[in-house]
Amino acid sequence: MKKLSWKSFRGLYIIGIISVLVYFWLPQEGLRIYRVVFDNILFMLGIIPPVFILVGLFDVWIPREKVTRHLGDRSGLKGTGISIALGALAAGPLYAAFPIAEVMLRKGTSLRNIFIFIGAWSTMKIPMLLFEIQSLGPRFAISRYAMSFLGVFLIAFFLDKLLVDDEKKNIIEKFQ
Repeated sequence: MKKLSWKSFRGLYIIGIISVLVYFWLPQEGLRIYRVVFDNILFMLGIIPPVFILVGLFDVWIPREKVTRHLGDRSGLKGTGISIALGALAAGPLYAAFPIAEVMLRKGTSLRNIFIFIGAWSTMKIPMLLFEIQSLGPRFAISRYAMSFLGVFLIAFFLDKLLVDDEKKNIIEKFQ
């Protein structure tokens, strides 16, 4: 695991110093900054703990052999379908997908299926589809969904083909 140093948080320190300066220079804007930061912290506290609980349960309850068999390099279309389903059925922001993707990688999921999972999470969520059907019409929603499916599949396929085996191995080794 990478050791954290002060350089890891230098962006945070710079923003903190700037916000303190803004508070003394423009108190109303400074208070607005702190209010937004406080609201975002509360929002993150509502999302991150449940995600990590689910990730921990996934890590403990699902054996590696099962994940490798269904989502590994030799999983084929079944792995693609499971990855799309996992991403599309999810709810929550995209940053919640990354800890799940990390556990999936540690469990033996292929990089192609990780790309599909993250792509599906970002563009193919079922709740988003239902909202689009309601507000933009079924024709638009279904055509956008089909194009997203095609895009996610093609991007994952080309990323998988463009990465050479050494690069794939380096990525996977970071999570083993």
